Amino acid sequence: MLMLLSMCVCTLLLGSQAQDRASMWRGNDRSGLCQYSFTVASPGEASCPQVASGPELEGLKTRLGLLEALVSRLAAGDAGSGSTSSGSEPGLRDVLDQAVGERNLLRAEKQLLEGELEALQRRMEDMRKEMENLGNRPCPPQRTPQTLNPALQDSSLDRPSGGSSAISPLMGRPNSQGNTGGLRDPAWEFSGPGFQEMKAEVTEFPVPDRPDDTSGCGHLLAVGEPVIHRKADTIAGKYGVWMQDPEAVSTYGPNMVWRIDTVGSDVRQLFGYEDMEQLSKGFPSKVMLLPEAVESTGATLYRGSLYYQRRRSRTILRYDLSSESIAARRDLPHAGFHGQFPYSWGGYTDIDLAADESGLWAVYSTSKAKGAIVISKLDPDTLEVRRSWETNIRKNSVANSFMICGKLYTVASYTSPNTTVNHVYDTETSQSKAVAIPFRNKFRYTSMIDYNPAQKKLLAWDNFHMISYDTRLGRQ
Repeated sequence: MLMLLSMCVCTLLLGSQAQDRASMWRGNDRSGLCQYSFTVASPGEASCPQVASGPELEGLKTRLGLLEALVSRLAAGDAGSGSTSSGSEPGLRDVLDQAVGERNLLRAEKQLLEGELEALQRRMEDMRKEMENLGNRPCPPQRTPQTLNPALQDSSLDRPSGGSSAISPLMGRPNSQGNTGGLRDPAWEFSGPGFQEMKAEVTEFPVPDRPDDTSGCGHLLAVGEPVIHRKADTIAGKYGVWMQDPEAVSTYGPNMVWRIDTVGSDVRQLFGYEDMEQLSKGFPSKVMLLPEAVESTGATLYRGSLYYQRRRSRTILRYDLSSESIAARRDLPHAGFHGQFPYSWGGYTDIDLAADESGLWAVYSTSKAKGAIVISKLDPDTLEVRRSWETNIRKNSVANSFMICGKLYTVASYTSPNTTVNHVYDTETSQSKAVAIPFRNKFRYTSMIDYNPAQKKLLAWDNFHMISYDTRLGRQ
């Protein structure tokens, strides 16, 4: 700053052409402000003339004004740090005041929330005490049959003495003082004239869907979600049947899984898998060539034998798995075959064989029944028909059927992803009724459904896929 001041003074002195006779001093004036003074001697005059030259005087004033402005700027620079601090101090104070205000608001909100929390805790404690009090109170006395059945009550209590309209049983119950005229019940407790607590009596009933007995037999209540076990490898497996023997004997155990792909004009191969895991991997442990061709997807396994319909006939065959030979054959009387009375999806499904907890069954139709489903109970050894039932369910109006505990269940659609089990026929009562149990066709082309009573599962063939469903049985 001193260097800049010196340069300015030198410039002024040079401009006045008297730099060797110039002088400067500073001092406080009467008001205490710093004042700078300059003296420049004239080079050729002993004293100031009376009237100064106009241009020279104006130039000197201009230079003095510039010098004074420069000095003022330099003086302001000396006090820059102090002025900056004083200028920023009000801004800091405003920020501090704002922060303090927000802190006070947060403290107030915190106090408010703490108060609400304490109130909630008190309410919870009151509710807990009330629950304990209710749990410790004794149950109301057991009502008598006369109380439960108004017909057993005395007529003098049913009607008022002077009228004909019936009154509430509460009016006929005496209170602790023997008064029967008011609406009072001895089960009500009075803690004060302005408060009265009412009690409710709870009666327990058995769960309706509990299994009937240890055998697990009962009505079908629900069908679970489909579980995929394997997809067929070739076009021959678009339709098919897969089975497990619910009462396996001798050579092959209950874990053995059997499969027939039924697409083709000469279906004879029967594939056997040791268990479900081998089925999922696709490694058969046994392949049998049946002596006569299979018709459609109606085959089933029972007590060590494969039961199936011979192609293009109403003949039923029993193929013994141990001896690998035909053990019995019999024509199903008057049964339609090869497309006369199939299910709605077609596939020559005229005769459908099934096994459940009560034995071996055949589901079919006849000309006499005019397309209605006929159910026949078969002798598993000789295939003789023991008894038959003619239902009122049209066979070509349902997609498939299966037997559970002597009851026939039908499925409404083979393509709808969300369909239902829509009819049930009970052979014990010879009655049928409509039901609506949800059933899923995951791949939208179910060509076979059978029930395995040993596992309580439905086995199905849905558009190349071998699928199972869990079932839930119980009392209705």
